Amino acid sequence: MGDRTQIEWTDATWNPTTGCTRVSAGCDHCYAAVLANGRLADIYLSRKPAKDTTGNRRDPFAVRLWPERLDYPLRWKDSRRIFVNSMSDLFHADIPEEFQRRVFEVMLEADHHIYQVLTKRPSRAERFVRRYADLFIGGVVPEHVWIGSSVESQDALYRVDQLRGVAATVRFLSCEPLLGPLALDLDSIDWVIVGGESGIGYRSLGLDWARSIRDQCLEAGVAFFFKQVGGRTPKAGGRLLDGRSWDEYPTMEGALAAEPWS
Repeated sequence: MGDRTQIEWTDATWNPTTGCTRVSAGCDHCYAAVLANGRLADIYLSRKPAKDTTGNRRDPFAVRLWPERLDYPLRWKDSRRIFVNSMSDLFHADIPEEFQRRVFEVMLEADHHIYQVLTKRPSRAERFVRRYADLFIGGVVPEHVWIGSSVESQDALYRVDQLRGVAATVRFLSCEPLLGPLALDLDSIDWVIVGGESGIGYRSLGLDWARSIRDQCLEAGVAFFFKQVGGRTPKAGGRLLDGRSWDEYPTMEGALAAEPWS
């Protein structure tokens, strides 16, 4: 019904949609695409894609909708941090806005959880929230639904400004896989995740890049989470940065209500 996960900054994953397309260098070794084309291929190919274009039907990583999964958070009675669409991007162009709205309606109803919605398409997130402002009190996404964007390199810095435009209470950045040094403007950003790449052909993390982002967060008073050094496997390089772990979360009221799922 739901997936336990070893992703360090969350407790569970919820995938009402699956599939995506590459948009930047951070996607080059996408773990979700590897899984979709591997052990999950038969499951995904059993479902018609959201947009059944020529050749799309036999692509396991084409965007697919799974409406039968929408009610999972409603069934989970214990509070959890939930990574929304670990195998997709809620704001992909192939996902109908009506389906996106249904996902948000579930998140608003099951408000005993914290939802971590991570996208590489924050401009679409901004348009959705603006267009469906009637969903939210005062037109602002509430504090238990965190909206974040992936920013893996200088080339993706434009996403920070786009994310700032989203009317959300909690905004976060995922600098994973971190591919180079970043000078971040952390105004209106509440949380930053940093991690190195793992898997076949992984690109090595420069620890000075991670240290720089940590220091920028400390200076700005922004929560910092160091996920992994990376390597051939996710745990190969460990999780320590300068001899300690960094497991900070946003501190606004309610943000830490979800205890780790055990």
